[in-house]
Amino acid sequence: MEWLAILPFVVVIIFAIWTKQVVPSLFLGVLTAGYLSEPHWLNGLTETLKFVIESLTDPNNLKIIIFLYLFSALVGVMKMSGGIKGFVKAASDKVKGKKSAIFLTWASALGTFSAPSFRIVTIAPVMKAMRKKVKMTKEELGFIIETTASPLIVLIPVATAFVGYMTSVIELSIHSSDVQEDAYSLFLNSIPFNFFAFAMLATGVYFAFFHNTDKPEKVDEDREQHDDWVDCHPSVAKDLPARPLNLILPLISIIVSTFFFMYMLGLESGSRGLEVLLEANVLDAMVLGLLFTIVWLFLLLLKDFKLKAIMQNFIDGGNDMMNVIVLLTLVWALSVGSEALNFADIVSSSLSWIPPSLVGGLLFVVGCGLSYFIGSSWGTWGILMPVGVSLALVSGTDLAFVIGAVFASGTFGAFASPLSDDTNTTSGILDLNPMQYAKFKLKPALIAAGVAAVLFFAVPFVFDL
Repeated sequence: MEWLAILPFVVVIIFAIWTKQVVPSLFLGVLTAGYLSEPHWLNGLTETLKFVIESLTDPNNLKIIIFLYLFSALVGVMKMSGGIKGFVKAASDKVKGKKSAIFLTWASALGTFSAPSFRIVTIAPVMKAMRKKVKMTKEELGFIIETTASPLIVLIPVATAFVGYMTSVIELSIHSSDVQEDAYSLFLNSIPFNFFAFAMLATGVYFAFFHNTDKPEKVDEDREQHDDWVDCHPSVAKDLPARPLNLILPLISIIVSTFFFMYMLGLESGSRGLEVLLEANVLDAMVLGLLFTIVWLFLLLLKDFKLKAIMQNFIDGGNDMMNVIVLLTLVWALSVGSEALNFADIVSSSLSWIPPSLVGGLLFVVGCGLSYFIGSSWGTWGILMPVGVSLALVSGTDLAFVIGAVFASGTFGAFASPLSDDTNTTSGILDLNPMQYAKFKLKPALIAAGVAAVLFFAVPFVFDL
């Protein structure tokens, strides 16, 4: 009956695909693990609670929760103080045509790469205001914006909302498999293997500069007025001020201070030269950089805004991240439960027959299907990473290669799924039907996924991974 250790993951996948809801499906998976560990009506519940508590008492997990909450809270303050609206207004005034709009979309990634939804909220209103000048359909504008959201952000190794979580799922997976390697180093090594993200970025470049619309969408006066960016999202509401520096300066501060604290923490570890940045605790540096930015921004805003209003928007902004925090907690709890059931050992013994050259490709294909139906890259990574790490170890496949395949599969769903936050945020701002817009994106996404799949199956033969 050892195979029952796989049952929690099976429950999660089936219910997630059936209900299109990740959080309740993860809870059922954790509950299943609890009752498999303690098959008694009361003890099973207490074991489930134990898994959740253990996941929340891990120091790194708590740091990730703190970072995500504080980052979302900071975005709330930037929104309230007119930072996002000011950036959109300033950018809209500068953009004169298609080339400058496309350049802005890509160049703005330097300051808005912290999270996909943040990028979309800051760029989509600009493109909406410029739609008549760029002479592209809304679907094409949304496509170009989204290719610089999740596909780009998953490749950035510092100061993003993704880094902490991606590192944590690696850490939990290698810990349950008793692997003594650094999770962040594995994440860095996996970045070149996220073939889907690179293929999607290349597709975005093609659409931006070489693709011509066969039938440009007409923009009459009524629609042109409707396409005004003001009030297309709460971040650019009509009653907010327009102060772009309240967005630009905090973002610069986060990036610069994160690297500063990485350097200082690296020195504390006794490292010298380039090893200072490599040996630093990146998560600690990101949290410290964020705290530093919040402190000086609060002090700056006190001369124009009441502290009560700042705190209210700070808390409201942080609370916007609670759904993600609950998701992460359940992913971590599922990992703790799978470790209690010796999941890694069971997978290793049951699936050792899979040829090493097929592990990465199979995980990518399965993960693409899962992420498309549940619409969550983070949920996909949390479900598949323990399986991927176990398969990599038993088959002898390069660990970073398999980790890259799992991350690539989740990236596919974040981009292509009609259920993803990226799809629905872009659709809401650009006044698109989410299902029709997702259908428009699916063809190029499948082409990029096909290229990635070929690479995942071919690369092990060429480089003996």
